[in-house]
Parts: sequence; structure tokens; C-alpha cells
Amino acid sequence: MSTVVDRLRAAGCVFAEEEAALLRAAPGDLDALVARRVAGEPLEQVLGWAEFAALRVRVAPGVFVPRRRSEFLVARALAVPGEVVVDACCGSGAIGAALLAARPSLVLHATDLDPSAVACARENLPGAAGVHVGDLLDALPVALAGRVDVIVASTPYVPTDALADMPPEARDHEPRAALDGGGDGIDVVRRLAHRAPAWLRPGGHLLVECAEHQADAAREALVAAGFDAVVHHDDDRDATVIAGVL
Repeated sequence: MSTVVDRLRAAGCVFAEEEAALLRAAPGDLDALVARRVAGEPLEQVLGWAEFAALRVRVAPGVFVPRRRSEFLVARALAVPGEVVVDACCGSGAIGAALLAARPSLVLHATDLDPSAVACARENLPGAAGVHVGDLLDALPVALAGRVDVIVASTPYVPTDALADMPPEARDHEPRAALDGGGDGIDVVRRLAHRAPAWLRPGGHLLVECAEHQADAAREALVAAGFDAVVHHDDDRDATVIAGVL
């Protein structure tokens, strides 16, 4: 009879031994968990959690799995002043959770279009001021208009034509809306940059994540919306953040 490691290795799992140890430690029927992983479901969704910024973040099936590169976005957000923060396109709420863990005094709001993601985020963000279902900033309380210090967002930034080339784990098990960034990948960045000034105070910050090759276009999108914007890149995480200030 094949061992768990053998089954995972045969399915193409590069770190089969490490994954087997995590699956054995997870609650539930081991055979069923392994079968889900062998079928291609992301390990984090099978386990029910993802590691992010030294936290275990709840991740349900069908919800976007936070990428470790987004820890750089957290670091850049913590480097700017402000106490009222919005995590837009929050997914599971991993970025907001990391921000609150580092700075518990933050008044944090989070938004996402996907109700399943928002349900996860509410579990991961018990200290948030609010977690809202809606498109970008539309779901925020109107009283926040002009009062937000920082908007942070890991928006969808995969070009539509590149979705078919993504690993099946992402393509088949994460919401398309969490991946598809439009023709050049930064359509959502443009929409967010256009809407953000109505919510930010003067001197407020917008920080968005994108791919390195999209940095110039993403920066131009923020500049066109009235921001002074710069590009930050982290070679270790292969992460790029555009930081804009009004």
C-alpha cells in the first residue's frame, strides 16, 4: 500500500515529506485529506490555514490563498503613518491580520467582493472595526470618506490571457475574480486608484501590490489619479509594491 508521501510525490508535490507531516497533524480523516491534496486542491485549503507573517490564517476551500510575497506589502504599510487603515480586496484577511498583530491600535476595515472570503476574514480579524462585502471601497461606511490614513491592497493582477498558464492549484481552486486583473493585469489597480482619493485624508497613502514588470504602468495609474507614487521592490520575496501619497 502506498504511503502518504508516495501518494503526494506521485501527484507532483515537490515537498511531499513536509506536506505529509502537516496532513497527519491536521484534524479529520487522513485519507480524505490526502485525496483532496492529490486531486490538486491547495495544501492551505486542505489544512484550513496558511502561514503568513508568522500567523496561521484561516483559509476555507475556494478562498484565495495569501502569498508570502504580500508580507512585503505589510512591511511597506507599517512604514507609513496612520491609524485608520483599509485592507481592500482583503481575501482571507491575512494582510489586515498581520497589520493588527504588529499594531493592535489600528482602526482596521477590510473589504472584499467574495462573501466566502469575507467570512474567512471575519474569523481572522476579530479586532477589526469592520469587514465588509462589496467592490473595492464601495462597502465602507460613508463616515470614513476623507478620513482614511492608509489603503492597502493586494489586487488581482494576473493578465486575463495568462490565467490559463497559472498552476492548476490556483486556476482551478481560487476565485477567478481574485486572480484576473484584466488585459494588462492592472485594471483593478486603476479602478482602486481612481476611487481612493475620496476616502483618503490629505496626505493619505495608497499601497498596492503588482508584478515587477507591471510596476511602471501601475505607478502611472496612481499618478493619473493624483498621487505622488514610487516603486518599492524586495528581491528576497520577489515582491513589488507601488506606494502613493496624496
